[in-house]
Amino acid sequence: MSGLEGHVAFITGAARGQGRAHAVRLAREGVDIIAVDICEDIASMTYPNASEDDLAETVRLVEKEDRRIIARKADVRDFAALSAAFEEGFAEFGRVDIVLANAGIIRMGSESEDFLNDWNDVIDTNLTGVFHTVRAALPALREGGRGGSIVITSSTAGLKASASLHASGMAYASAKRGLVALMQGLASYLAPEWIRVNTIHPTGVASGMTMNEAMAKLFEEASAGGANSISGMQNALPIEMLQPEDVANAVAFLVSEEAKFITGTEWALDAGFMVR
Repeated sequence: MSGLEGHVAFITGAARGQGRAHAVRLAREGVDIIAVDICEDIASMTYPNASEDDLAETVRLVEKEDRRIIARKADVRDFAALSAAFEEGFAEFGRVDIVLANAGIIRMGSESEDFLNDWNDVIDTNLTGVFHTVRAALPALREGGRGGSIVITSSTAGLKASASLHASGMAYASAKRGLVALMQGLASYLAPEWIRVNTIHPTGVASGMTMNEAMAKLFEEASAGGANSISGMQNALPIEMLQPEDVANAVAFLVSEEAKFITGTEWALDAGFMVR
């Protein structure tokens, strides 16, 4: 992709999955990375989050591409900690050109007894956490005067919600749809400064968030004909899940010069999910 050499990207949820794939793919294009991940489990979730070892592996892979990386442990729900992590990277690299608000969570399986906590954890991470990410980096992005690109990771659930009464499932779809409104407002406001803002809407992506015991049980139930939160989720193309690198390739295009006129759009990276 053209125009990326020497740029700097701020990426949340960078320790594994899509976040790591974005970091490595952009590093291959000559981009230095400010990487952030919580590296701790969230009690209301039914799968383990990435670890500090996972984040260290992202560092190793980026450095293998001969690019620099500043990686810090921070929770996107904590604006002060997130801002401090960004500022440390910005002080090192002196610029930021790309913001990838990627961190996100969902509770798999049954609702917990504390459904309000389930709701709040998802909204605070998937919606407020994205707002925090953008606000942490936006002053530096605007002051650079070079334009830039913000890509917000939504979901097919941000385009079409699945039937659910579970607090976490409803929170997930609500947050992911809310990201579209956030993107549209930012895209409109920032367009005169050549800062482009778009959302991506992947179908299921193979990662620690989806390849775990809780998800395996849901797949088993759905395959047996049971109705659960994933039983209605079928891609039109004959593929169960995307790989993180598939999404990273699309994002690399979206932040490049080839996409310089693309802003305010919702990118369905969905293997045809939306046409089923």
